[in-house]
Amino acid sequence: MGQLLPFVSDIPVFVVDDDPSVREALALLLKIEGYAPQTFGEGTSFLEAVRRTPPACVILDLHLPGDSGLDILRKLAIERFAAPILAISGGADVATAVEAMKFGALDFLEKPFSSDAIIDRVRAAVKVWREAHGQIDGLANFSGRHLLTSREREVLSQVANGASNKEAGRRLGISPRTVEVHRARIMDKLGAKNAADLMRIVLSETNPRPRMSVS
Repeated sequence: MGQLLPFVSDIPVFVVDDDPSVREALALLLKIEGYAPQTFGEGTSFLEAVRRTPPACVILDLHLPGDSGLDILRKLAIERFAAPILAISGGADVATAVEAMKFGALDFLEKPFSSDAIIDRVRAAVKVWREAHGQIDGLANFSGRHLLTSREREVLSQVANGASNKEAGRRLGISPRTVEVHRARIMDKLGAKNAADLMRIVLSETNPRPRMSVS
């Protein structure tokens, strides 16, 4: 019997490259590793998709038709895009690589790269994503949790489990007023109109896409 393929679960990884052969090769490699790849040949369709369904990792070619990879990185930086981005290029100089990192790329790989090298980077990027945007204790994996800071996730966990502002503040070592401020920001980021609406969002696996916060 052949060796079983490693199972990572359906973690979305987006690939943006104008070369069909690169897209196909990366998609196949990611599927073999257990990831759920989506591929894009240019930036416009990628940006539309990423705003609907945030991925766990992005592999982004810096040389694309229309908006370049650097242009896309700048736009994502403005929107405070949370997923780790791996920049790739077949002809980028050191200055371009440095600029890509400046605008949020987690790592840079020069083409051609080995399958082991890119998978190692993807695994590391997904680990970063999991640690920063993992499941919030006691709550469903609702879309929009990636918009919340670590402290906001802690506050939300307390509030969702019935703690008052005073109780949550005592457990987290912050003032009730600070808890109130965090609650207001959480509601704003998730698009909740009131406390009941907030609970509906965070206790449901499926909900409308939350608003992007750039403040």
